[in-house]
Amino acid sequence: MNPLVMPSWLADRLDDPNTVILDATLPPVGVVPPVDTHARYLAEHIPGAVFFDIEELSEHSTPLPHMMPQPETFSRDMSSLGVGDSMTIVVYEQEGVFSAPRVWWMLRTFGAKQVYLLDGGLRAWKAAGLRTQAGQVDRVPASFRAQLNAEAVKNFADIQEMLAERRQILDARSAGRFNGTELEPRPGTRAGHMPGATNVHYAALAKDGRLKSVDELRQIFSDKHVSLEQPITITCGSGITAAVLALGLEMLGAKQVSLYDGSWAEYGSRPEAVVEKAG
Repeated sequence: MNPLVMPSWLADRLDDPNTVILDATLPPVGVVPPVDTHARYLAEHIPGAVFFDIEELSEHSTPLPHMMPQPETFSRDMSSLGVGDSMTIVVYEQEGVFSAPRVWWMLRTFGAKQVYLLDGGLRAWKAAGLRTQAGQVDRVPASFRAQLNAEAVKNFADIQEMLAERRQILDARSAGRFNGTELEPRPGTRAGHMPGATNVHYAALAKDGRLKSVDELRQIFSDKHVSLEQPITITCGSGITAAVLALGLEMLGAKQVSLYDGSWAEYGSRPEAVVEKAG
């Protein structure tokens, strides 16, 4: 399934009660003062869109950021937002390709079948001359019954086993963080990468706020010697931008893709984890 839809496609479905639109924008990393993306949503969003707060809708029983919630919690939260598991769900963000793929991946991993990403997000919507609205949107509660695909989510023990077996692991962080030449943003987290991991920076998959073409994506992964026929596990700093790689791999038809949810926030803080640096 092509996970991308165009603004015109979504515009034709704005009045469909079985289509739900989610603004899934996280604040950009490293911007001071932090960007209030919820306030931006309230000021302007696609008509009918509700705000998906990734921070609020993640697991809170762990100090690790952005972890997947329990299925029953996700079921309750999605139902309250008016998101049904049989609905057509369209996720977008206000700028760039950064956090919306995480929500696309979460929903897919919890069993939603018809989940799409708006190509170009809010910027493309406005560039197409389509209207926006302001203010809070509250949908009628729906029924979401989360069914977790456990194979799609990996933990630290899984990663240790994969490293021992030299499985494919793709790291979506920047080259500097991967190589250990840049400090990690989280205190107590070592710099570097997992032994044998391959660096595919998430930002390389997008241009001007849109995912690159299938041919361009295929070349990126080919240049990194990634086999689409073999299982692939993706990781990043906190489980957000790894989903950009998941989106790109979905476009290429890769079938065995999983995400290490703890990502470097967990791995880099574990004293028993082996960390390598470039050179």
